[in-house]
Amino acid sequence: MQVRNIPFKNGNSRDWTPERIERLTKVEMEQLRANAERLGESALADLCTEALKHARTAIGKANKKAGTPGRRLISRAKAFEARGVFLTDVRSSWSGVRKSDGRIVMTIWDSAVESSGGGCSCLLWAPNVEGARPWSDTPAGKERLEHCKLALEAGAEGLLVHGEPLDGRLPEDKARTIHGVDPETVLSFKVEKRGAEYWAVWGKKTAA
Repeated sequence: MQVRNIPFKNGNSRDWTPERIERLTKVEMEQLRANAERLGESALADLCTEALKHARTAIGKANKKAGTPGRRLISRAKAFEARGVFLTDVRSSWSGVRKSDGRIVMTIWDSAVESSGGGCSCLLWAPNVEGARPWSDTPAGKERLEHCKLALEAGAEGLLVHGEPLDGRLPEDKARTIHGVDPETVLSFKVEKRGAEYWAVWGKKTAA
């Protein structure tokens, strides 16, 4: 399913009960909170903050108990196949092209998503400056760069990868644990070039 925009108009923020907010995904909670803050609905923003805390706690407990977040996750390769994409290298590729329509599909690290100003963003690729991002120079990194360039005009789809990062390493290169991809959450985002970096942006920033 597509991640929903979570807009609301002044006057109906009371419709957002804690129970309703808890049914949202983490990204949707963050989007709702950003919209509430933008419209001055501090009470709703506080509810979203509490719901996010509880969501992180619940996922953390599930990780310790079962080794995976509390949802049905599948491998990266299977998640791409479900979107009609067959990877160049199932072990290292983090993006691909759907043959049926040429759409770029990328996997992005869930914890790397940033929320600000009513929208969300995530760094997709940056150059390897002074050895800080060696993955960018690998075949998989170069493939991601080409896919970013292709997606500048038409945008892309994104799949969220859940897991535990490894200190000092990009998760695309090596992670402590990769639990898998949530196949029920599919982002639709624009790709922006910021200097030499490529970013995925969605929410308010892509409303136009």
